Amino acid sequence: MGEKRRCVGGGRWDRAGRSGRVACSAERMEPLVGIAGYAVPERMKVASLVALVMCLCNADRVVMSVAVVPLAAHNGWSSSFVGIVQSSFMWGYLVSSVLGGALADRYGGKRVMAVGAALWSLATFLTPWAAARSTAALLIVRAIFGLAEGVAIPCMNVILSRWFPIHERATAVGLSMAGFHLGNVLSLLVSPVLMSRTGIQGPFLLFSAVGFLWLSVWAVCMVDDPATADHTSDGGGGGDLLPLRHLLSKMPSWAIIFANITNNWGYFVLLTWMPVYFKTVFGADLKEAAWFSAVPWGLMALSGYLAGFTSDFLIRSGHPVTFVRKLMQSLGFIGPGVSLLFLNLARTPAEAAVLLSVALGLSAFSQAGFLLNMQDIAPKQAGFLHGIANSIGTFAAIISTVGTGYFVQWLGSFQAFLTITSVLYFITAIFWNVFATAEQVFF
Repeated sequence: MGEKRRCVGGGRWDRAGRSGRVACSAERMEPLVGIAGYAVPERMKVASLVALVMCLCNADRVVMSVAVVPLAAHNGWSSSFVGIVQSSFMWGYLVSSVLGGALADRYGGKRVMAVGAALWSLATFLTPWAAARSTAALLIVRAIFGLAEGVAIPCMNVILSRWFPIHERATAVGLSMAGFHLGNVLSLLVSPVLMSRTGIQGPFLLFSAVGFLWLSVWAVCMVDDPATADHTSDGGGGGDLLPLRHLLSKMPSWAIIFANITNNWGYFVLLTWMPVYFKTVFGADLKEAAWFSAVPWGLMALSGYLAGFTSDFLIRSGHPVTFVRKLMQSLGFIGPGVSLLFLNLARTPAEAAVLLSVALGLSAFSQAGFLLNMQDIAPKQAGFLHGIANSIGTFAAIISTVGTGYFVQWLGSFQAFLTITSVLYFITAIFWNVFATAEQVFF
């Protein structure tokens, strides 16, 4: 029997979301992959594998946010030095995003993602050994870990832009980023339990082993080139690398860069400091702090998927893509800005968890804003543009992560830095609405 296929969508869609029905042909039939006797669309397999690796990417990252609490107590680290330890992952992350994005544009995301996952799983495995050896060894291993993880999101962007048409892309990104955020939840809930039973090394060893298991499946099952279903992408393959000066000469590029700066600033403050925040402000123990921290990330996973579904629905309904991108990003910045201002007034950990849930839930709408906009304005250089924006955004994340530690040490509270973060959200929302566009800028 021949390969099983199904017709996809029944027609091709233009950038405004309007459909034109055409008859199905051999070229417009999507391969179906057999799994446990069932026919599974190839794109579902791709989206699922990407979601799994994004889950591991963040789970491996967040283990350190939990482990840093007992490590700080054991080593007598100050709040400012905890910020340095937390930011060490971003030293490597800062370097690899541009290179990883450019390589993914040119060679596809499968190989680049595989190398990154192998290296960050190895670094995760070595982290407990490094922590026991010396602080310097820990900082070096965490920097290597960040170097490997810097390729993940640019690779995700390139893979999904090639496999999914514009009217389905936000949902695919929402699914993948739901995996990313659920990695937070998984790590925050599992890590304290394993640490209490096996010591600090427990969760690091577990997640590194799962990473190598995922890698074996990825190598066998992932198809990098959707040539057998080339209708799925309206962006084509990678193009020639654009000069950096040309890429930075257009204001839509700067709208994406500033959005990435603000997103990373707020995201990493919450990611790295949330368990410490609940322990410091409300006196929660490590397990309680992890639970209060996990709830907002779980909501972020759900709201990110809903944002993607809503975005695709609006585009299919005929709304201009530029309008949809601006709407989603406005919700993704104004909502968290307001929520963090109110967080300064929280008097109980439950109140704080609700406000953080609202902040992170609304910030997930950015996934259907600037994160997709790179594929809009530069479909053949999306990985490279994402790498540039992510590297600059990572530098901002380093400042915010370290800065939070110094503010807490100097002022004895998180309020000042939460207010600064809120103001940054509001300013960037205005800049985005003035200069962002979904029209293709780079060809």
